[in-house]
Amino acid sequence: MSAADASPLVLSRDEAGEFLLPADMLAARFGWPTQTLRDYMRRGLVASRVERGEGEDAGRWRLSVRCGNRRWQAVVEADGTVGTQHVEVLSAGAPKPSR
Repeated sequence: MSAADASPLVLSRDEAGEFLLPADMLAARFGWPTQTLRDYMRRGLVASRVERGEGEDAGRWRLSVRCGNRRWQAVVEADGTVGTQHVEVLSAGAPKPSR
């Protein structure tokens, strides 16, 4: 991210309260063209998980999106602002998320 693109990422939610993750944003995090991510999604190779914070983390969520050996994780504040985020490459023996 360049200094010119320093505005915080804010995620929106649908009518049911589910987070909306733009495919172009996720693809960029993984270092792929958007079409590559969309293809993986069509083939059922993308899994996501949402965890609601408890205790001192109440009002926050941890979002995880996994595709192959890559996982993007972000902590999202109550207003939808993404606080921290990172992408990691997982080892071949790492457990896969349940659906």
